[in-house]
Amino acid sequence: MVLRNVFDCTILELDKHHSDRRGNLTVVENGKTLPFDVRRTYYLYDVPGGESRGAHAHRELEQLIVAVSGSFTVTLDDGHCKRSFFLNRPYQGLYVKPGMWRTLEDFSSGAVCMVLASDVYKVSDYIRTYDEFIQFRKDYE
Repeated sequence: MVLRNVFDCTILELDKHHSDRRGNLTVVENGKTLPFDVRRTYYLYDVPGGESRGAHAHRELEQLIVAVSGSFTVTLDDGHCKRSFFLNRPYQGLYVKPGMWRTLEDFSSGAVCMVLASDVYKVSDYIRTYDEFIQFRKDYE
């Protein structure tokens, strides 16, 4: 396994089509738009003010996190460094590589967070405690 850091994760610009007075259309396609094929899509919404989501890492899963409505902040942590991203544009997504601890917070009213994932839900891929995450990182250094 290649150990990544927070600077390997970046904002991807998604294609914006039909940008005119009738509105915009953004397309995400396997094999074209993303560096992985999407195997699962889910979204978070109605997150109460002051609440956070995430607070876990994945061993192998890649994700694209998009603020399809409203805004929120994603903070990534590689065990040595933290990096925060403010997401508020539906034509941009944060590409999160495996092995990053992530926390989503500061959700605006009406925010919708869509996540495109490289694999189906697998309990074994989750790292749910920060201590376990730090040990996971040390095991691969």
